[in-house]
Amino acid sequence: MQSSLSSKIIEVNVLGDDRGQLTVVEENKTIPFEMKRVFYIYGTVEGVRRGFHAHYKTRQALICVSGSCSIHLDNTERKEEVQLDSPNKVLILEPNDWHEMYDFSPDCVLLVLASHLYDPDDYIRDYSKFLEVYGA
Repeated sequence: MQSSLSSKIIEVNVLGDDRGQLTVVEENKTIPFEMKRVFYIYGTVEGVRRGFHAHYKTRQALICVSGSCSIHLDNTERKEEVQLDSPNKVLILEPNDWHEMYDFSPDCVLLVLASHLYDPDDYIRDYSKFLEVYGA
C-alpha cells in the first residue's frame, strides 16, 4: 500500500504592519485538503515524545503557532527530522508518515489540521504493522 505522496514543509505568507502579524491558511488552497478536525497540543512535559503512529487515510497540517518542536518522520523510504519553529512554517503530513513529536519548548502550541474526523480505526499504532502496510 505504498503512497506516492510525501510530506513537505510549506511556508505561508505573513501579513503584518506595526500592529502585528497575521497568517492565513485556507483549505484546498494553502492547505492541500479539506479540513474536518482541528486540535492542538500544549503543556507537554519536558522529555516527552508524542505521536508514534501513522494513518490509513488522514492527512494533517502541523503548525507550531508558538514556541518550537521537532518531528521525526519515517515513510519507510526516508527518515527525517523536521523542526517547526515559526508560525508561517506548515508541515503537511501524509497518511504514510510514521511521526513522533518531541523537544517541545515550554511555550509550544502545536496546531494540527486534519482531513478526517477522529476514527481510532484510522490509526496504525504498531510500527511493525506500519511496515507491513507501507513497507517496500
